[in-house]
Amino acid sequence: MRPLENLIVLEFCQYMAGPSAGLRLADLGARVIKIERPGTGEGGRKIAIKNLFAGDDSIVFHTINRNKESYEADLKNPADLDKIKKLIEKADVLTHNFRPGIMEKIGLGYEEVKNINPRLVYGVVTGYGSKGPWAAKPGQDLLVQSMSGLTYLSGDKADDPTPFGIAVADIVCGAHLTQGILAALVRRGKTQTGSLVEVSLLESVLDLQFELLTTYLNDGKKEPVRAARGNANAYLSAPYGVYQTRNGYLALAMENLVRLGIILDCEALKAFPDSEGWFTRRDEIMAILNNFLQEKDTAAWLSLLEPADIWCAEIFNYQQFLNHDGYKVLQMDQEVVLQNKEKLRTTRCPIRIDGGKLLSDKPGPLLGQHTLPIDLEFNLATA
Repeated sequence: MRPLENLIVLEFCQYMAGPSAGLRLADLGARVIKIERPGTGEGGRKIAIKNLFAGDDSIVFHTINRNKESYEADLKNPADLDKIKKLIEKADVLTHNFRPGIMEKIGLGYEEVKNINPRLVYGVVTGYGSKGPWAAKPGQDLLVQSMSGLTYLSGDKADDPTPFGIAVADIVCGAHLTQGILAALVRRGKTQTGSLVEVSLLESVLDLQFELLTTYLNDGKKEPVRAARGNANAYLSAPYGVYQTRNGYLALAMENLVRLGIILDCEALKAFPDSEGWFTRRDEIMAILNNFLQEKDTAAWLSLLEPADIWCAEIFNYQQFLNHDGYKVLQMDQEVVLQNKEKLRTTRCPIRIDGGKLLSDKPGPLLGQHTLPIDLEFNLATA
């Protein structure tokens, strides 16, 4: 039995952040019912990476909405809204990512819903919080990365602002929403009352940067300076960064530079015995290391560094990584079986419970696939 079995979640979310929280709750056993607009469904059905679709829906939709049900409802239609309120009476969790004021306008704001079901945990995702000058601004991942300072932490010094190549704001925010919901459910078990759980993409990205922001706020508010080369952490000293070898790339993390120079037998590093210089002369040191490390293959350097417990790693592309035994032993692959019986390869839930992997081969639902069965189950058809 999965930990959240018999828990009912009503998901009014679309795209990535909110649905990723629903994905995790579903993986953990919750019954997640997506409430979707008739005819078109949630916007994430048409957001495709590289224009890859399976049937009418993007392959990303099928994976981030696996193991969920779809219920069509027009929230502007009084009859459909009445059905939704009856579902809310039976639910444990409700999540939405509408702009501030929308749910209140249709009578499904937290205060209204609390009167319907005082035990409900009500989760809200916004882009930038519910108040302030950005409250109505579209909460989109690239925009949040760009506005939060994050894009000045990746890349090298001469690069333009560089965002992450994945939807990092959405995924982190979804994880925070999941954490908040689980905490509220634990409290409900003690108090028998629900809670309002609020997260925003912007606050999640700020939390992602807590290490850098803490440094900035306590270091005279000096702007982070990216390394000249090596995509290093803006506040960490040499040797932290990425280096070219004769046949590839090598990552070096935090390390005593004097000790590293001895292990590598790099004479030039002896000119930097003072740890303060490892910060102030970072670019110079990294340039020396980059030239030196190109003299041998990555494997040769690893054979020296790893036995000495130096924090280092070869840099893999996807083909190298996914075919490595280090990946295979995790058994992270799973197959989602689409409605047409085709199989879609994806990754599983990263959580293990009592040693067991949480697998699911159920794809994202067809739009409205479960409307009639849910009407019958909850006696909504005659509402």
